[in-house]
Amino acid sequence: MPRVDDYIKSLEIATEEFQNRNPHHVCRESGALCIEEDRHLTGIRLMFLNHPVTIRWPDIAFEQESGEELPIKQKILMLHYLNGVSTKGLTGSLISYKDIPSARFYLDAFNRRVKDPLVQAFGEHPDRLPPIAKDLFGAATSSLGDVSVEIQAFPKVPVTLVIWKADEEFPSDATIIFDSSIGDILSAEDITELASHIVYPLIAQAK
Repeated sequence: MPRVDDYIKSLEIATEEFQNRNPHHVCRESGALCIEEDRHLTGIRLMFLNHPVTIRWPDIAFEQESGEELPIKQKILMLHYLNGVSTKGLTGSLISYKDIPSARFYLDAFNRRVKDPLVQAFGEHPDRLPPIAKDLFGAATSSLGDVSVEIQAFPKVPVTLVIWKADEEFPSDATIIFDSSIGDILSAEDITELASHIVYPLIAQAK
């Protein structure tokens, strides 16, 4: 398990990489909004899980409308997204975690951290998922499975949670669906972390 020092180092590396990029290009590529004052760029506003976060430029300070400190894992995720995104758009091809080439070795951990808790929380009562997901993340309902919702994690990273109800032959199940472009933007570890930032608040709200 990563230590606090590991997260601090990851944040430093991601920050340095971000500071070496052209922020105007980053905004165009990522779907973020450039903030300017007197024709000078002062920040970037990025939607993260339906919440706007401002990243001040060039010191890379994170600000939320609530005034609360953004957790370091979320700072790292946001910077990895901004560093990894490109001019390419969504492919429209949907895949699950196991279909992401770099994620195959992390599938068991992903299932333990994300999929299994999702099934435990909503497998027996899947109809509870859409209103909670809409309240927390502005999610829209989807047509996949028996019950599903699509959450815009980042402007170019939609995440769809799909629940299948139990029947006489099979227990309830779930999967998490991504656009196939996600593997070009985020690492397998980042995708697991991102999915956990979606699933855990849903579970907490369901309780």
